Amino acid sequence: QILNLLGEMGPSTSAPARYIRFIYNRVILENSAVRAAAINALGKFAAQCPSLRPSILTLMRPGLVDEDDETRDRASIAVKTVEAALAQFPYDVPDEDAEDVPADEPQAGDPAAFLLLESMPMSFDKLERSVKAYMSAPAAMDSADAITFSSLPILEDLPEEEEKVEEAEQGGIEAIAAAPAGPPKEKLDPAAVVYAIPELASLGRVFRSTKPVPLTESETEYVVECVKHIFEDNIVLQFIVQNTIDDQRLDNVTVAVDTDSGLFEAAGEIAAEQIKYGDTVNCFTVLQRNADEPLATCNFTCELHFSVVQVDPATGEEEGDGFEEEYPLEDLEISTSDFMAKVAVGDFRKSWETMGNSNEVLEKFALQFKNQEDAVSAVIDFLGMQPCDGTGTIKPGGKPHMLHLSGVFVGGRSVLARAQVAMQGESGGVVLKIAVRSEDEGVSRMVADCIS
Repeated sequence: QILNLLGEMGPSTSAPARYIRFIYNRVILENSAVRAAAINALGKFAAQCPSLRPSILTLMRPGLVDEDDETRDRASIAVKTVEAALAQFPYDVPDEDAEDVPADEPQAGDPAAFLLLESMPMSFDKLERSVKAYMSAPAAMDSADAITFSSLPILEDLPEEEEKVEEAEQGGIEAIAAAPAGPPKEKLDPAAVVYAIPELASLGRVFRSTKPVPLTESETEYVVECVKHIFEDNIVLQFIVQNTIDDQRLDNVTVAVDTDSGLFEAAGEIAAEQIKYGDTVNCFTVLQRNADEPLATCNFTCELHFSVVQVDPATGEEEGDGFEEEYPLEDLEISTSDFMAKVAVGDFRKSWETMGNSNEVLEKFALQFKNQEDAVSAVIDFLGMQPCDGTGTIKPGGKPHMLHLSGVFVGGRSVLARAQVAMQGESGGVVLKIAVRSEDEGVSRMVADCIS
């Protein structure tokens, strides 16, 4: 963590060369994880300070024969990149009495500044999942357009990725290096079930899919859950229905939804042909969004419709005529947070400053919570965004807590939020001050309104 801080802040100090020797000592004296971090830090100094590149190259070259694979790989990339930058943009050290002294900073198009300072928009693991999701989308591979980061699907941070970030913030690079290594788990795309149905695949690429929401108790005769697949102009509701009655078969199963809101209207449905005892089958309802209405929380009444066919529990053969049946379900809520993907940013402060305040929305709320922990968890849930910089966890002490959140709203619009959560004092309750920034002021307003 210290080496990373030096790599970020050291080059902008008045005398960056003073830190080089300290970092180099870590290369020759410390364990492999620290040596690799030291090479990274030296590369950042070389990228930001062209005048130091020749001397830093001399210090990094021994890393090319380091016994550790990670250190050798990082040294190889850094050395090759800095050598290319030095050849393309040589820096002539001016005389002491020279009046026109060139700025000691990288020029436009400098390869070292691009490769060593600019972080990737996503991790390699997420890049792999995003490419797989891109390939699984309907007709994606038929396009002649080049695949770029901006054309790849937005993927949310997984729980295990959030745990790795917390480990890095709490224990540093050694904690990550000491973590047990194992084969990566295959991440299944929840939208694959939508793409497998031609009528739904024609809607395009799914922006995000929510976690299953139970619409019945787990002990009832019919168990129903709902996954909301969010599109730009539509929502596909995937109802996962299980039949737990051994002498019944359910035919032509659908879920009817209704709402008083003018924001959505049912545009079609796909029934499950039959559900035998013990089986779990999907049926779908398509909602079309009214683009003229701003997003807001909507509640839908849901009712399971099906035909009941009596069967022999032992053989499954039909015993008599079927009859129509309706089964009421819990209401389903669609909120603005369903349209927000939890995507972290590498450097929140830099992203916040880059976004600017032209589309910023400021609000203040009084929340009825007895402690900060519950209030912070609720704010994260209300907004549906990803905590950054470890701010999702409150430190003891009772001081006002600053929460940093990031996400991507439907349509690919980045959103950032800073929220201060403070106890109101002896009167109880929590005061929330929040600032939301995005590329669209309307999006900033909708996100801020999630709290009200």
